[in-house]
Amino acid sequence: MALSGNEENKIQRAKTRVLLVLWALAGIDKALGKGKILPLTRTKEKSSDYDEVFAALEADGAIALTRQKGGKIKSVTLTQVGYGLLGDWLRSPDFEFEGTQIGAKLGNYLVKWIAHVPSAPVVAESAPKISSYDEFKAVALETYERLNYENNYDKLVPVYAIRRDIGDRVTRTQFNDWMLEMHRTDILRLHSGGSMDASKDELTDSIYSDLLNTYYFYAEVFA
Repeated sequence: MALSGNEENKIQRAKTRVLLVLWALAGIDKALGKGKILPLTRTKEKSSDYDEVFAALEADGAIALTRQKGGKIKSVTLTQVGYGLLGDWLRSPDFEFEGTQIGAKLGNYLVKWIAHVPSAPVVAESAPKISSYDEFKAVALETYERLNYENNYDKLVPVYAIRRDIGDRVTRTQFNDWMLEMHRTDILRLHSGGSMDASKDELTDSIYSDLLNTYYFYAEVFA
């Protein structure tokens, strides 16, 4: 049975709150007990009310769940995908907190997020969205050349710098997938070295490689 618009919006808001709490308390790739999340999302709701929310987030790839025998959720982990979705959803013009107040703790988590975000530059409102791989390829190469020239990177341009410059013209998942496709087709080469001294935010805005269990930190284009 299809959900109504109001029901979909309610679930979407609940998903955003869960990811915000998870990020604020545990960060990325660290497990947090389910019982520590729900009391901080909303009042007047039972734990079972969030079963659908956790299932939807798991289907999105936003969280990873650890279950006890019988299927009961034991802990929740925010993934890199979930981190990106949280940013997208909080910036959505359709997102809003319900009720007359959101509670001090949840409000403080939002303040923490706002303080965390300014490290990434704001893309001008007039900047068009990138809708295809071919368009992204052209923009990524132009961005690479400009950043390399302006910052004297000597052809090793940090992936996080390219991601931040392009901004929200693409989703985080699109950026990762299309940069990896450019790597696979030898349009550019992604390098994993150099991440040892990187900050947490710089690593987050790089591209994680499951195969190498490390971060692709630099991009290089061969002239």
